[in-house]
This record gives sequence, C-alpha cells and structure tokens, in this order.
Amino acid sequence: MTVDVDKSGAGRDLKKEKNEKKEGKEDGEREEPQPPSPAAPAAEGARGKAPDDFDAILTNLGTGKFNILCYIAIAYWNTVLPYHTLAGAFLSPSVPYTCRAPPDALTPTLSLPTSAANRNSTVYATDEGTAELYDNSCSYLKENHVTGKVEEVACTEWDFDNSTFASTITSEFSLVCNYKYLRAAHQSIYMGGMLVGALFNGFLADRFGRWTMIAISTVSYTILALGSAWLPSMALLLPARFLLGSMHPTSLMTGYILVMEMTEMRRRSMMGMVTLNFWSVGTTFWGLWAYLERDWRFLQTYVSLFCPLFLPALLFLKESPRWLVVTGRHQKALSVLQLAAKYNGTKLPPTEDLLILMKKVQEQSTCSREEAAARASTPLTKRVMKQVTILFSTRKLALITVTMCITYLVVAMVFFGLTLGASSLGVNPFVYMIISGLVETPSVVTVFLVEYFGRKKTGVGTFSLCAVALLSQPLIPKSLMWLSITLVSIGKFFSSCAFGVLFLYSSELYPTEIRTQGMSAGMMSSRVGGFIAPFIISALETNHPWGISVVFGLASAVAAVSFWPLWETKDALLPDTVAQLEALDVHSKPGKEDAAKQGKTNGGEKITPC
Repeated sequence: MTVDVDKSGAGRDLKKEKNEKKEGKEDGEREEPQPPSPAAPAAEGARGKAPDDFDAILTNLGTGKFNILCYIAIAYWNTVLPYHTLAGAFLSPSVPYTCRAPPDALTPTLSLPTSAANRNSTVYATDEGTAELYDNSCSYLKENHVTGKVEEVACTEWDFDNSTFASTITSEFSLVCNYKYLRAAHQSIYMGGMLVGALFNGFLADRFGRWTMIAISTVSYTILALGSAWLPSMALLLPARFLLGSMHPTSLMTGYILVMEMTEMRRRSMMGMVTLNFWSVGTTFWGLWAYLERDWRFLQTYVSLFCPLFLPALLFLKESPRWLVVTGRHQKALSVLQLAAKYNGTKLPPTEDLLILMKKVQEQSTCSREEAAARASTPLTKRVMKQVTILFSTRKLALITVTMCITYLVVAMVFFGLTLGASSLGVNPFVYMIISGLVETPSVVTVFLVEYFGRKKTGVGTFSLCAVALLSQPLIPKSLMWLSITLVSIGKFFSSCAFGVLFLYSSELYPTEIRTQGMSAGMMSSRVGGFIAPFIISALETNHPWGISVVFGLASAVAAVSFWPLWETKDALLPDTVAQLEALDVHSKPGKEDAAKQGKTNGGEKITPC
C-alpha cells in the first residue's frame, strides 16, 4: 500500500501529539483514541517488527538512485556466488580413468564381453580353471612370486581422459576408486558450511548490523575463494571449502535483508525477488567461463576475481536505517535517511519529528529485545530443544513441519543434484550449465501462478511435472541427446519454481510467533538435501547413471503427494499464534468473508508472550 508522508501527514500527527503534551494533559487523563495510520493493517500482529510509520518514511523516500545502487551491488554479488556453490560441476567432475599398471602386471588370460553394468570389469581365468571378475580401473593382476598364484592388487596410479577438462581436482588428487567419496565431499562440504553459517547468520546480523556482516562475509569470501585455488592438498582444500560455504548465507541473506529493509512497501517483494533472481545469471555465466578455461586452478582464480570487484560497493552501501533505529542509533539512522533523500531527490519530515518517531519505534521494539535477552540467558541445549519441540507441539504444527522438511529436502536435493550431475546424466556439462541458468530465469512466473491457482495446487503441480520430466529422461535413447537435455532442463525449471512456492507457502502456514523457527527448520532440511545430492550422484553415476533421474523423479513425486494433507493459504487470514492456528477451519475454502469472520473470532494466548 502506498502511503504519502509529508508535512500534512505523519509529520503533522507527530506535531499534534507533541503539542498535546505541552498543553498540559494531566497524568491519568484519558486521551482520545487516535485513528490508525493507513498502512497499519499491513503489519498488525508482527512481533518485533518496526511500526508502519517507518514504512511511511520509506514510501516518502521512494525508489531512486540510493536504492538502485544498493540493488545493483547485492544483485551483482548474487551472480558471483554460483561460481563456488556449483563448483563441483567443473572443478571436481566425473572423469573417465584407467589404472596405470606397473610393467610386471599380468594380462588377463580370458577377456570376455562385459555387461553395461560392469563396463570397467574384466573376467580372468584362475589356476583352478574358474573365472573371476575384477575391476580393471581400480586394480591390476600380479603374480605372487612366493605362492606362484595370480593376485589382484589395488591400483595406485591412474590415467585420466583430459579431452573435456585439461585439469580437475578429480584427476590432480586421484579422487577415484577408494577415494571417490572425496569428490562428492568437495561439493557437499560447501553445503555443510552453508548449514552452519545459516545457524548463526540471523543472530550475527541482528547483533552487529547488516552492513558489518556483509563487509565481513564478502571480504572473507574473496580471500578464501582466491586462496583456496592454489592449495596443495585435499586436507587443506576441504576445510577452506567449508569456511567458504559458511560465508555464503551471511552474504546472501544479509544482503537480501538489507534490500528489504531499505525498500518502500509497494516495491519490496518485487525488488527482493529480482535481486535473488540474478543467481540464474551467474549460473549461465558459470557454464561460459568453464568452457573458456578447462584448468581448475586457473578457472577458480579467474571467476574469484569477480569477488573483489564488489568490495568498492561497501563504500557507498549504508547500514539499514531500521536496524539503526531499533538499536538506538538514531543520529546515524537520521544521517542515512537524509543521504537517501538527497540521492532520491525527495524531502523528509522535520528532523525533530523524525527523532520522535525513531524513539517511538525503539520503544515498540523493547518487547523483542527483552525476549532476546531472556533467550540469551537460557542454556543453548534448552533453547534448541524448545524450538524443536514447539514445532511438533500440536497436530497441525507437526503436519506442517514434517511436510515442509520433506519438501525442502527434496527440492534442494533435486535442484543442486541436477545442476551438478550433467556429466553423470550423459549431457554436455558446459551447454547444460548455460541452459540450466537460462531456464531458471522464467521461474519468476511462480509469483503469478500462486496468485491464480493458489499455493497448494502450484506446489503439487511443480513437483509433479518435475517428477514426470525426470522419470521420462532414462527412456530417451542416446541418439536423441537434445531431448534428454530438454527433459532434465524441464525438471530443473520446475524444481526452481518449487523453491519459490515453498518460501511463500511455509511463511503463510506457520503462525507469526514461530514462523522463524519453522522456516529455519525447512532451510536446514534443504541444506541436508544439498549435502546428500553429490553422494547420490557419486553412488549411481558409474554403473547406473539412469538411476539419478529416477531417484530425483521419485523424490519429487513423494514431495508432490506430501502436500495433499495441507490446506490452502491464499486469501486466508494468517494466524499469529499457535492457538489461532488450531482454531482454523482448514476444510473451508478461504475467502474474504471467511477472513473477516476469522479475524473477529480467532483468539488465544500466545505460547511465548513477551
């Protein structure tokens, strides 16, 4: 909702309030109730959130040069992150290899045609006249001079096919056979770092500020990205990847929060979605850069040079004025707002009125600070247990939590698995990565789909279509490679759409008082899905590459079915408390009349009142 704020608006109300106090109102004298501000209904019930008067200030500032500079900076950083998040596709891919046997190795006395499932195996005849199978890519035959028998010896050196990649982590550190799991670990450990970083991101950004955490995370990310390209061993590379991953959510989500807190209400959703959608731009360019440079060390170095190009943006990025006001830094918040007004060519209410408003905002945030202090004094284990148990404290909450954990895990597993598994799926990895980024871009249509069909139907539909596309891919003959790539790309597109649906749906299903805990549980599940995806690919790519699409397709089908017990939240009044959630009639079709009725009848005491 657009709110015009000028001297006849919010500033006049604040002057009126101040003059009434000067006219000598007696303590205990009852004041006439003031009408709510026009923007008030949009934020009623949100605990710990700045009041709508501040949104009116942002609306008065509008969207101009000040905001656009912030959008460009954060959007640019979002194009850099895919280069390292999806690094496994080109830095540690699956590379064909053969065992480099020593000169005294024996040639098998019997070589028979092998099945597709055992294409790296050879049958050899033993002294007893029987045939045994051995993997000629991971071992070789050698005669034991003591016993005179032929023995199978594990391979220690390999020859790699460098026709696609000149040098990879896989070939340089020989991540095959018994060390194959380290190739999957190279990708998964980044996801593990993201999981740990996500746990502390909210606390750190609230404690030290948005700008501070963006500066720390982007500078650290730049140093780790450039430095890890030249580490000499996996023992050093894996910890560096973990630390790099831990900086990912801090820079990504804190940047997103900064954009949202500096944007007027009517443009907030759109600008947040646009800045995040630049991820697909980075994915597209990642395929292009990898095609141009095939040596992993130089490739990582070149793409990491895009990181320091962001750092000058820290000089003109400013701290979130909302955070400054809530934490009592009113003069600094005032300077940020005045600078924004200068850049945007707009005018603010008088300084004295702004300071009165800031004090009011800070007083209304006291509840949140008291809650935070109370939580800080509670032992960590007790806090964790309380957050976990409250998500299962009622039947409806348990249903929401289980469903969201399943769907978040599946969507991340499929999304990252399809992005990283191009070589395992038998498609050109460079072309596929470029197409993968391009097909993500139209996923913004999800915004319109959820408004027309609703959240539940859109969620079921996107997961179902993803499942159909992926389960059909193994049926395509190798001669129709273009069709195989198309089906995988369609699956990737719908998994990207499903991600957007889940963010919106989960935020509307959970009541306000535990919305953060609920969505955090879902995001942690998504990191687990991203963590296990490389291991699924690693386990199936050698003997059963078709199984990758089947596993991801079946998982998508399970996610689609898991939506059915839930209810539609489109046009429904969102619950603020668990008691209100339990009072909801989830079987009735939501509508405006039902929402109005629900707003009058819903009630209940909050579980964690301030």
